[in-house]
Amino acid sequence: MISKAVILAAGRGTRMRELTNELPKPMVEVQGKPILQHILEGLVSAGIEQALIVVGYRKEAIQDYFGDGRKVGLQVEYVEQVTQDGTGRVVALAKPYTEDHPFLLLYGDILVDPIVYQKLRDLGDAEILIAVKYLQDVSKGGAVYLDENFLVTDLREKQDAAGAETHWYNAGLYTFRPSIFPFIDKLEKSARGEYELTDAIRAMAKAGCKIKAVEIKGSWADVRDPEILQALNQRS
Repeated sequence: MISKAVILAAGRGTRMRELTNELPKPMVEVQGKPILQHILEGLVSAGIEQALIVVGYRKEAIQDYFGDGRKVGLQVEYVEQVTQDGTGRVVALAKPYTEDHPFLLLYGDILVDPIVYQKLRDLGDAEILIAVKYLQDVSKGGAVYLDENFLVTDLREKQDAAGAETHWYNAGLYTFRPSIFPFIDKLEKSARGEYELTDAIRAMAKAGCKIKAVEIKGSWADVRDPEILQALNQRS
């Protein structure tokens, strides 16, 4: 079973407005704990033993709080994303850490039931697992196209709501084999001027690699703005 996870926590989170003036978004508190602490504790409960946190903006806030990870029961290491040029480049930073083993990759602002992490530890014969959520509107993020066997055939970022022909939304949690890295190395900048992880996944799907979707049926939250944060903090 997979024992390592990589967590993307380098961004500021400008949509959180003044809440991230002094803190990176993963350190904003949900129900009394930083988002990132919820994630790390969930990984521990799912059997993950080691985590690499990709830091950037206000990195000291994360490193000082979690240290070597003993306070949450993980062995934690850090790598800095110096240039904010996209999620594709971030994954490349993880290559020395993963040591040719499969690994989970998570965004540091996505909260899920830890059972999802457990499901993502079982790759089977797939090259990639990608968590998906059924939503009526997939226009705010990644639209995931699946075949009858729940295998990914295509991914499209921020499609117009009227043009999307799927209700499966990219939930921001993955499992990768090292086979992702050659596709990362070939990435070119997208229209947004960034190296997009989803472009590498899409290229793998088009090349015939087996990419299996894992449905999230329980709780899932993309803590992207103060309104969502407020709603989460009002839950008992």
